[in-house]
Amino acid sequence: MPLYQNVQDYIENKQMDDLKKLVNESDLQDLLSLIKDLPKEQRVMVFRLLNKDLAIEIFELLDISFQQDLLSSFKEQRAQEIFGELDPDDKARLMDELPAKVAKRLIQNLPKEEREDVSELLGYDRETAGRIMTPEYISIKKEMTASEALKRIKERGGEKETVYILYVTDNKRKLEGVVSLRELVMAEDEQKVEGIMSTDITHVVTDTHQERAARVLKEHDLLAVPVVDHEDRLVGIITIDDAMDILEEETTEEIFDKAGLSIFADTETSRSYKLIEGSIFERWKVRLPFLVITLIGGMLAGLVIEGFEESLEAIAALAVFIPVVMDTGGNVGTQSSTIFTRALVLGHINMKRFYKHWFKEIATGFTMGVILGTAAGIIAHLWQGINGLGLAIGVSMTLTMTIATSLGFLIPFILVKLNFDAAAGADPFITTIKDITGLFIYFTSVSIFLGHLL
Repeated sequence: MPLYQNVQDYIENKQMDDLKKLVNESDLQDLLSLIKDLPKEQRVMVFRLLNKDLAIEIFELLDISFQQDLLSSFKEQRAQEIFGELDPDDKARLMDELPAKVAKRLIQNLPKEEREDVSELLGYDRETAGRIMTPEYISIKKEMTASEALKRIKERGGEKETVYILYVTDNKRKLEGVVSLRELVMAEDEQKVEGIMSTDITHVVTDTHQERAARVLKEHDLLAVPVVDHEDRLVGIITIDDAMDILEEETTEEIFDKAGLSIFADTETSRSYKLIEGSIFERWKVRLPFLVITLIGGMLAGLVIEGFEESLEAIAALAVFIPVVMDTGGNVGTQSSTIFTRALVLGHINMKRFYKHWFKEIATGFTMGVILGTAAGIIAHLWQGINGLGLAIGVSMTLTMTIATSLGFLIPFILVKLNFDAAAGADPFITTIKDITGLFIYFTSVSIFLGHLL
């Protein structure tokens, strides 16, 4: 990526002025990708060099995890500038995810009116229309003329979310009608709003589920949908961009939910972010315990080999085939765990029907073991010319591969159920158990088929 490399060169050579000019003149999507790809320290550095308007535009497009990270890294003034420019609904959504101390500090420094808007949104239940709506809309009265309504748009439109749809309310803020900007522009100057507006209003209530609200907007092909309370008072609107974000989130959740993974999705996203962006201590905390298990398993595997030391001394050729049996088992186990994890994320595995998937994988491992074990056994017999060695190799590979594929599905499944990190923990567990059982199976097979030579 040229932009990424150029940025790295400027940072390395400490050419901050050139770097500032480069990032502020870059394409929006290229800049967004750059911000996501940069290491944490460089990401904060580059973001601080952006002009205010561009910084806010980029910030709004970032995932919530990146937003959290940036706000936590900024100095007080910069964080407040970025946060203060967000729409009230975006502020409320970010409040849910930020650490309590950071959220409290940011909201306390907002102007009174903005603080009240955000606080009102936070008063509604999560995943409801009330929580995702914005109070930034334009309302007019039915007694106004078209020219008066247009004048209000000019006066207040600059600070509102949308000016293409206007809502007609009475003195108690009850929703009476809706009129488009196009209809106002095309109307005679002195024509009353009452004669232009439509009273057939599509709306949602504050406690309507956010997905239902987004679908209402999409199904009726609207740019925005009004949100009313239970007394029909207009309290906010949901715009098309927010609706599309909600539908995308809900579709993703639905895929995970069908696989029984709705909680897994959020948890794994958080874990993945910590393993990539977290401190070295956070990475140790996740990965070292599993590697300690591998170390202990390696020592136990050594004890197994030591127990059959006499067999190795009697037939030196036995040592030649230990890597063949172990590596094949290890590779097929890794294959299985990778297949399981990918299928889990994509929703191809139903956790409630896990055992059906598991038995199919065991059958796959067994048949592959028979094929490769037969081939390896024939090669071993022709190579070494020792009666029984081919059988020992063939049986060992078949059983080891069957066990490895079984573990490749079973271990990640158990870790997910126990809420452990399957990505970091599956392979160490699989390797440890496979090594011990694989060596035991190999030497037991040798004792059975080559016992007359030992």
